[in-house]
Parts: sequence; structure tokens; C-alpha cells
Amino acid sequence: MSLNRGQLTLAELAKRAGMTPRTVRYYLQRGLLPAPRFMGPNTGYEEFNLVRLQAIRRLQERFMPLDAIKLELQQMTLDQMRLVAKGGTPPSLATSAAPTPPSPPTATVDEPATWQRWQLAPGLELQLSQNADDRSRALAERIRELARAG
Repeated sequence: MSLNRGQLTLAELAKRAGMTPRTVRYYLQRGLLPAPRFMGPNTGYEEFNLVRLQAIRRLQERFMPLDAIKLELQQMTLDQMRLVAKGGTPPSLATSAAPTPPSPPTATVDEPATWQRWQLAPGLELQLSQNADDRSRALAERIRELARAG
């Protein structure tokens, strides 16, 4: 039995995604990549699998942990994954406004900032200044959502 037209072997998939078959298997095990129907050496992978692996690489380049990447990918359509795979911004991080450069800290020595603190996990805390801009607040909220989901 041979692969259906348009399907890739594990080795071909890994090569086109720029990773090793071992890494692909690891992503399958972690649930980042849905497992195809097993057919022994003739197990075939679709374009969807390649796009998803390319998106995983791009999100890792943004220093996202694998658990966060998994959650991110679960919310994306194939077209959104294609965009991310080509270097676009994930939908959850995109904003409708044009990106703005970070503003300088507004707290001064005379005016101490008040901080909000959240324990995300044992030994891990997120702190947000009352002087934080809207973009920083949105990022903090997204991190809190990811921590609750994980």
C-alpha cells in the first residue's frame, strides 16, 4: 500500500518543516500536532500538518512555551495558521491599531507605582504596574488566561 497523492511521509514532513522526525513525533505526543490515521510505514501527513509545524516554529521564535502554542493553535483556522507560518502575528496577539513603540516608564522616584500581583503557578508571579499602558495590560491578561487554561 502506498501513500495517497498529496500526502507526505514522516521523513518528508519533517524535512519540509525544517525539523527532525523525532521532533515531529514529540509534537504528536504532546498534542501540538493531531495524529493522522496510523497505517504503519504508509501513514501519510497532509498539508495541514506541515502548516501547523511551520506555525509552531514561528511561535517558538516568539519564545512561546509549547503549552501556550498548543492553546494558541487550537483557536486558529488553517488560514490563520498559514499567516503565522509566514511570520504573521497570531490572532490573540494582533491588535486593530498599528503597533506602537513601548512607552517609557511613567513612575518616578517621587511617585512610586502601585503594583498588581498574580500568582500564576507555584513560584511564578506576574506583576503589573498601575502605570502600565493598555498594550501591557492586554498582554498581562492574555498571560493570566494562558496560566488558568494550563
